[in-house]
Amino acid sequence: MEHRTSGAGRLSAFGVIAGALFVIGPALAWLGIVRGLVAFVLFGLGGLTGVVVGVTSVIQAARGRGLGRGGAVALAVGVVFLALASRGAGKPRINDFTTDPADPPALAHAATLPPNVARDMSYPKAFADIQRGCCADLHPARVRAGAPEAFARAEDVARQMGLTVTSSEPSAGLLEAMATSRLFGFHDDIAIRVRPEADGTSRIDVRSKSRDGQGDLGVNAARIRTFVAALEAGAPTPP
Repeated sequence: MEHRTSGAGRLSAFGVIAGALFVIGPALAWLGIVRGLVAFVLFGLGGLTGVVVGVTSVIQAARGRGLGRGGAVALAVGVVFLALASRGAGKPRINDFTTDPADPPALAHAATLPPNVARDMSYPKAFADIQRGCCADLHPARVRAGAPEAFARAEDVARQMGLTVTSSEPSAGLLEAMATSRLFGFHDDIAIRVRPEADGTSRIDVRSKSRDGQGDLGVNAARIRTFVAALEAGAPTPP
């Protein structure tokens, strides 16, 4: 009996620890105490622990030993973690998307920012085929306006989407921006390129790249779709 009680106690303790890590990770990132990647590791560790402890607790409860507070906490954490993880199901493990895989806009200014100085900011050629397989719908925006007006509209849409403009060169048709995720403070770099067409319209290409991780849960592709749709509709979009 004592052995069973101590075992249940340890399981309950692990459940509480899982819940704590699950909450503390994002909180530390939000407060700026740790980097987003460190916070995500804590969050993921809490989630995985919650899954294991939660499943074990359910098995014990089915055997009549009770779920316990720690088990209930772990079960709740595990369910939420699996729900969030399912968002990445079917998404390719790449974190760099563009409307022009053959000639993607360069992240020239982003490469000079301190967090990116030691990083290769070029678009990986292998990503092109992967992107075509999963996101063939990504396409450049084509607007009925000259390059100066198209550039102004592109910058306006970027700001309306909550992006932080880091570099703006209207004469070159080049704009760069940064997006920051709300939960972990992850940063994505965005490059926008405006080119005039022979018929008086303008073509606007976009590239969106995450600084961390191998996958992005579809965030960059979704951002490009939103940006292009807003430009082609001729109106800005809310964040």
